[in-house]
Amino acid sequence: MKEQRNVTVVTGGSRGIGAAICRRLAADGHDVVIGYRSDAAAAEAVAAEVREPGRRCVAVPVDTADEAAVDRLFETAAAELGPVTGLVNNAGVSGPNGRLADADPSGMRSALEVNVLGYLLCARRAVRDMTRTGGGAIVNISSAAATLGSPGQYVHYAATKAAVDTMTVGLAKEVAADGIRVNCVAPGIIWTEFHEDPQRPERLATTIPIGRSGQPEEISGAVSWLLSDDASYATGAILRVAGGL
Repeated sequence: MKEQRNVTVVTGGSRGIGAAICRRLAADGHDVVIGYRSDAAAAEAVAAEVREPGRRCVAVPVDTADEAAVDRLFETAAAELGPVTGLVNNAGVSGPNGRLADADPSGMRSALEVNVLGYLLCARRAVRDMTRTGGGAIVNISSAAATLGSPGQYVHYAATKAAVDTMTVGLAKEVAADGIRVNCVAPGIIWTEFHEDPQRPERLATTIPIGRSGQPEEISGAVSWLLSDDASYATGAILRVAGGL
């Protein structure tokens, strides 16, 4: 029998943690589908890195909060690379920074649509496909903010990540019998372009027990493990990778 390839969809894969995940998965034997919102050049640059170790890769523009766009993402993945065996729900936005009393509703709505509805739509499509093709694994990217609450910065964002944690636990139980594992990685403060203040990771380093902010590559290893056979008995887990926060 021909061994099944690992074909993994990574949303928000063109930068930051998502890009690091794509590179790590390629190194660990995955063919990768990079879902990106608008920066085609950045997505293609990551795709070139994925192909360096000999893996296959396709970059697909997608608005994860749009059902039709999510369907196109998965249809393209299957057509170009084969049945999808893994999904990393990573695409996310912070929405407005500051106190909730001052937050713009449209920005909060966008965060809810991308961070919650987008994850649900991608997971829904992945479950449909994986149920038909023999199972697989989903990893949701949450945040330590889900339990810290992010007061004074983005309470609404923390709330979306708490929703991701709950979704992980519930969906894991729902699809376990279908051969699908669902887990979550909750990063802490990581050096990426996500922060409104580029120096926030440095500024907050003293508040982190381990004494520094993390690197995207320190998240990607956890994601790769949860997708691997080494994690075959792990489902419904929320793995906090946050330097002690």
